Amino acid sequence: MKKSFLVSCILLLNVLSAPFSAQAQYSGLGKDSLDPATIKRYAPTALPANVTRPIEAILDVRSPGLGMVTPDGKQMFFTWSITGTVQVWRLDGAQRFPIQVTGGQDATTIAGITPDGKYLLLSRDRQGEENPGLYLQSTNGGALELIQHQAGVRTLLQYVGNDSRTIYFSANDIKPDSSVIYRYDLQTKKKVQISGGEGIWWIADVYVNPQTGDREKFLFAKATGSQSREYYEYDVKTRQTTPLIGQNEEQEYSIKYGAYKGEYLVLTPKFGEFRRLYRYQNQQFTPITPEIKADIASFNIDDQRQRILYTINDGGYNRLQAIAATTFEAISLPQFPNADHVYAGQTTRNGRFTTLGVETAKAPRLSYIYDWQTNRLTQWLLPSTPEIDTSKFAVAKLESYPARDGATIPMFVYRSPQCENSPQNPLKKPCPIIVHFHGGPEGQSIPGFNRYAQIFVNAGFVFVEPNVRGSEGYGKAWLNADNGSDRLKVITDIEDASIYLRKNWQVNGITPKIGILGGSYGGYAALMGMSKFAGSYDAGVSIVGISNLITFLNNTAPYRRILRISKYGDPVKDRQALIDLSPVTYSDRIKSPLLIIQGANDPRVPVGEAVQIQKILEQKKIPSQLVIFPDEGHGSSKRSNQVLEIGYTLDFFKKHLQN
Repeated sequence: MKKSFLVSCILLLNVLSAPFSAQAQYSGLGKDSLDPATIKRYAPTALPANVTRPIEAILDVRSPGLGMVTPDGKQMFFTWSITGTVQVWRLDGAQRFPIQVTGGQDATTIAGITPDGKYLLLSRDRQGEENPGLYLQSTNGGALELIQHQAGVRTLLQYVGNDSRTIYFSANDIKPDSSVIYRYDLQTKKKVQISGGEGIWWIADVYVNPQTGDREKFLFAKATGSQSREYYEYDVKTRQTTPLIGQNEEQEYSIKYGAYKGEYLVLTPKFGEFRRLYRYQNQQFTPITPEIKADIASFNIDDQRQRILYTINDGGYNRLQAIAATTFEAISLPQFPNADHVYAGQTTRNGRFTTLGVETAKAPRLSYIYDWQTNRLTQWLLPSTPEIDTSKFAVAKLESYPARDGATIPMFVYRSPQCENSPQNPLKKPCPIIVHFHGGPEGQSIPGFNRYAQIFVNAGFVFVEPNVRGSEGYGKAWLNADNGSDRLKVITDIEDASIYLRKNWQVNGITPKIGILGGSYGGYAALMGMSKFAGSYDAGVSIVGISNLITFLNNTAPYRRILRISKYGDPVKDRQALIDLSPVTYSDRIKSPLLIIQGANDPRVPVGEAVQIQKILEQKKIPSQLVIFPDEGHGSSKRSNQVLEIGYTLDFFKKHLQN
């Protein structure tokens, strides 16, 4: 009793001695955590047409989703946001007229197609809550049939059986912070729990006997951190679950079944600096892809176990490769010489058709279907570019800046010809700069067709996208450099960007004005740039950004908490580091104008993160503005809200960086 009382007193003293701004200022998640008056006060208002019209024109330049093709190769289903909300569409042949098959105000995407080609499995969300339900619909169209959609529950398709009758899905409907796997019969409408327990589980792959067609084994994956996984094998006959790989390791793995029984394909950085693909058999790892100084970003194997497709992340450029699943010998693929990115989508259950995506800097992504039987490549989807000449889009240039400890930070830079300072085009003064930090933090800014960057380039800004330490694509040391309290060592990458730009991008002795922008973790980076590194940036916009790492971890959706703690740190064990890394801790330093944008229904970064720092800024009379979208979550999904979100951002930077 005495020891317990002493520990309680110590914890209480720690809380009382912490800076006021770092203590919990709110609790709860979603729209219900705010009073209606607050939502009304910060709701967005309409913007003038001269602000919104150029944005609408760029947003009209879009490409439909990559799509899924039916097993016979005669139809494709894909997502498209042309109505203002993501819905599902159908093509009855290559480049045919698209037919809309779902509608309404709720974002709907395609999750799967039954192997007989008769039904779609659809995922539908409500107002950005990220608690989607699962539905069934005939490929001929018609009403949606509910499989499961519960408030506060994420129901996600995992696998569709070869019988086109049995499906498997995961749901956190027993415990908010854990998911279980269900088997569901599309005819009887009955579900049976087949696995689960504590933690986030999903089906990584299914082994089907090639002779009988029976499902014999399942690979179950369990998340143990933001990157680390454990894998277990479930035997259908014995109903026994056996640990396979990753137990007690906290290691990053991605695993599929190989071509032979007892063989597994494993993608991991365990044995080197970069992710490499291995064959795992008899507890032995054998590399099956070359050793290169680049990550294999992802891989897949078709259900017939014929071909392995994998994507190499080559400094932000995606290169697609193929090898035979039995011999691991290279297989030739169609070539796209001018592409920035080539990647594979879904392969039909019979292994014949694969969707390919191709992207360049000058055009939206193109979707092709590759027929492995005839080696024929057919373009199915055509992007739309109304009233815009995309040939004039700025192309990203790979540049870099030095961090204070000597590290070289890569960055992609978008400039219009009017902002290129050269003997042929000497500038009188520098163009203003916007430094855009990606989300994640494990994300990565990549080149290619970038509508968002182009909006700012067209408005007269230079758009810069750094890949600071903690980003994907540069090896595991780079990726893990910001884990937990180690973030304190590299968070200065945010400030070092502005130091370099101010010193090296001057024109005629004039220093450029610099703004900082980001969403999610990028929003957090923007808040840190404006607070801890106050003075580095002349204005900032934080979209769904974290203002206090402790309140964020305490209030984010339960199913996300364990994954985020492994990346940011534990609220108890790493409390002081989290305080030192929280923008609210440095709110007294903020002096430059700040715009904060947030969705009320955000399950990842609670709306309270935006409200609590805005209240501090208002109390201190710091120039700031908060905009809350009542019908959005982690970023705006509705077109009308996207226009407003970008419009507020663009108008804000014009006001504070161009005047």
